[in-house]
Amino acid sequence: MSALNERDFPATPPACLSHDLLRGAEEIAEFIFGDRGQRRKVYHLCEKSRIPTFKLGSLLCARKSTLLRWIAEQEGSL
Repeated sequence: MSALNERDFPATPPACLSHDLLRGAEEIAEFIFGDRGQRRKVYHLCEKSRIPTFKLGSLLCARKSTLLRWIAEQEGSL
């Protein structure tokens, strides 16, 4: 397995990344369910590995673009 280098990860302007990044279960819940109060549901879905999230340190995060793609895939599997 080769070591990762800069060409493996194209540079993304910080402004673009910040618009795509959801920080914390409350932001993810608001994006998916329209209600920050649904954060427990986000944690539950994460435990079941049903929602694409990742951690930055101890902070649960997700990309809006990844969530939208995942939702579209879920719609296609019905």
